[in-house]
Amino acid sequence: MTEGVQQGDALIRTWLRFVRMNQRLYAAMNQELRRLDLSIPQFDVLSTLTEREGITQQELAERLYVTKGNVSGLVDRLAASGLVVRQPIAGDRRSYALHLTEKGRALAERGIAAQRAYVERTLGVLPHTDIAELERVLLAWRDILRRDEEDRSDPAGRPGRIRSPAAE
Repeated sequence: MTEGVQQGDALIRTWLRFVRMNQRLYAAMNQELRRLDLSIPQFDVLSTLTEREGITQQELAERLYVTKGNVSGLVDRLAASGLVVRQPIAGDRRSYALHLTEKGRALAERGIAAQRAYVERTLGVLPHTDIAELERVLLAWRDILRRDEEDRSDPAGRPGRIRSPAAE
């Protein structure tokens, strides 16, 4: 086997480990949050609003990498549950600022505490040097992904579409 093939195999093996790890982490966090009657998307909204209270649904969608339509339905349900309120923005009749209610803030804080406890009992058992190295690698990979997104974006700045070989 050539060195190039071995490198390619290692890349795919590492990629698959990362994908599987992501799936396991998502499932585990989903289980943790379900104990609080929260879904991961609900927690994403609530925890984001603890950091950026008063943002619009458009800004929230951009921060969560989802469509405004997805956020709209989610915010509707959170508002109906008394967790989030929409407040008018002066001079803008189409947008509303999103704010947590006391009940929403308390639930967000419980979710954040559950997340922190999970991270501490899993990732937190690794040596500090391993965590620092993992962070360094992940940040470098993130930067590569950002450059790749920019390279694949169309002139209007929308992310490019990955073409399926069958479509060509």
